[in-house]
Amino acid sequence: MAEPPLLPLKENKIAKGTFAVVGIMSTLVIYGILQEKIMRVPYGPNKEFFSYSLFLVFCNRITTSAVSAGVLLASKKALDPVAPLYKYGVVSISNILTTTCQYEALKYVSFPVQTLAKCAKMIPVMIWGAIIMQKKYQGQDYLLAVLVTLGCSLFILYQGAGDISPFNRGRENTVWGVSLMIGYLGFDGFTSTFQDKLFKGYDMEIHNQIFYTTVCSCLLSFTGLILQCNLLMAIDFVSRHHDCFFDIALLSTVATASQFFISYTIRTFGALTFATIMTTRQLVSILLSCLWFGHPLSWEQCIGAVIVFGSLYARSFLKTKEKAETKAPGGS
Repeated sequence: MAEPPLLPLKENKIAKGTFAVVGIMSTLVIYGILQEKIMRVPYGPNKEFFSYSLFLVFCNRITTSAVSAGVLLASKKALDPVAPLYKYGVVSISNILTTTCQYEALKYVSFPVQTLAKCAKMIPVMIWGAIIMQKKYQGQDYLLAVLVTLGCSLFILYQGAGDISPFNRGRENTVWGVSLMIGYLGFDGFTSTFQDKLFKGYDMEIHNQIFYTTVCSCLLSFTGLILQCNLLMAIDFVSRHHDCFFDIALLSTVATASQFFISYTIRTFGALTFATIMTTRQLVSILLSCLWFGHPLSWEQCIGAVIVFGSLYARSFLKTKEKAETKAPGGS
């Protein structure tokens, strides 16, 4: 008599899984294509390039903060900060530096190079985890980090014979681009580790952290735009190029939506499932970018990509196996 409810439960889990996968894949793939288009594709008959990275950060964060505030008010949850405000500020500063490095890097390296380099995120996460959280890692974690680093190095060092993209800006600078990506990875690793510490140190709701972090980011990015005298120039650019305004609005929308799909996936299925979905998303994003923007891949880059994604999928498989063995009767 206990069997009939199992089918609806299974169907409900499949429906939730499909919702999570479609949500993350669609929003982040669109986000990836849009950020490359905004930063690398010229606008208007005079072929003008958008170069105000901090303005993109400001637009993204103000959209996310407004939506998160709406969610907190709609769910009748308190808007009061749970942690000291300076801790939200630390996450916010690191997050702004992360996103700025990401956008700026697209001026100097192609999106496929940037996306694959992001797979090396586990290395700074492990370093910051050891420093901030005093975490200890197993041998297979270090082996995976070495393999991913090797694959990323192959992908970055052995560029395609020539970029057939009509949008190539003619100013590819791998050294500066890689330096920005290293900055991105370092700041991003710190951000995620410090966020993890906040969640474990305080009884914090996800939307509460998103709201206060993004509000701080809005204030900081707005201040940065004023100090750089770029705010009016960025507004003038989007007012003259309505298609750029539409791209930025859509970018901010999908960036905000992705935040909530990510939170839903981690809360419902855990970090391991989320990591597997993100790995697949990165692979799809690279393939779409190569097709859409005409980025050629050398055979060394193909080998590097196989090493990176093969290692990441192997990690997910091993973690799933370990989890199953732990849950099994008699498991430790």
